[in-house]
Amino acid sequence: MAHFAKIENGLVMQVIVVGNADTANAEGVELEHIGAAFCERLLGGEWKQTSYNGKMRKNYAGIGYFYDAGRDAFIAPQPFPSWVLNEQTCRWESPVPMPTDGKMCSWDEVTLNWIEVNNGN
Repeated sequence: MAHFAKIENGLVMQVIVVGNADTANAEGVELEHIGAAFCERLLGGEWKQTSYNGKMRKNYAGIGYFYDAGRDAFIAPQPFPSWVLNEQTCRWESPVPMPTDGKMCSWDEVTLNWIEVNNGN
């Protein structure tokens, strides 16, 4: 099984699962262009393969993600204005690393820092 993302104006609009038979050549070798052509015939539009493990196009595509053709990567929407895109991973990073003390926390854009979240206990 393979996953394909429909791209419109650089934006991921849909992600679907495509069976092996619809992505393979006569010898049974799976090829992206065969799967993309299948998706195009079925649903129209431009399609790019994506993978859960990030081995293809840096990140798994999600609806609302951007496809950056220059980087050949799927990129999530920027979560906060202060966060910067890591060019290697194509993932957004906070200006201050997230604490690793095991406590629940969330990003506070006003203070540009992580704050501990009260879990109600």
